[in-house]
Amino acid sequence: MQPLSDRQNDIVSLARATGRVTVEDLAVRFDVTPQTIRRDLNDLCDRRVLTRTHGGALISSSVENLSYEARRLIAADAKRAIGAAAAALIPDKSSLFINIGTTTEEVAMALRSHSGLRVVTNNLNVAMMLYPHPSMEVIVIGGPVRRSDGAVIGGGAVDSIRQFKVDTAVIGASALDEDGSLLDFDALEVTASRAIIENARRVMLVCDRMKLQRAAPVRIAHMSQIHTFVTDRLDSIALRETCAAHGVQVVEALPDSPPEEMQD
Repeated sequence: MQPLSDRQNDIVSLARATGRVTVEDLAVRFDVTPQTIRRDLNDLCDRRVLTRTHGGALISSSVENLSYEARRLIAADAKRAIGAAAAALIPDKSSLFINIGTTTEEVAMALRSHSGLRVVTNNLNVAMMLYPHPSMEVIVIGGPVRRSDGAVIGGGAVDSIRQFKVDTAVIGASALDEDGSLLDFDALEVTASRAIIENARRVMLVCDRMKLQRAAPVRIAHMSQIHTFVTDRLDSIALRETCAAHGVQVVEALPDSPPEEMQD
């Protein structure tokens, strides 16, 4: 197999730094035609270095996640819409877990207009968003803080989680499989997520549709353990059927958004 060209190596470096690259931006940056960039992206996707999306590509890895800041940039509008739709399903004067994730943070952002909430979280970003609001009680799970994203994980965190029983757990995942598996990269983070699921009366999964284009090695749970799945749009017939088979409520925040395509 031919080695990557200098431009392709630069494209991969950009994708690793930002999470996603677009044909339009790359054509301007490298002063080449969009058709040339599409050929580069298709070649990189054939080599499984990138994953093609409508208008660009994502970094592709089934064993290592993107940086947290890069993940914030991916599907930002979709995550914001998911956050608003999920928050609308959470009643005032209720208790909830919110775990680590850029989409769960959007849910927290949308919850700031609620009142009477008790929020238990292992996500320092969520705690910082919500603690100034006098109508909310925020409880931060104890344990070591992961420097890369502000997650509190480990055995102490799991023990802390198990002291609570909440009305709703809001969880995310790094990848979804069409068979209904929820997947992530970090076994310690997964252990915390499982404890959150076990100690909530209702579990709400918040994930954008691009998570179906990703793979990750550690299984969090199965869709049968989820009560409500909030996404931007669910294109997968197989996953929709899995949700229906297990009575999972599917909420699509952007049902009329354009589909992800393999070609521009």
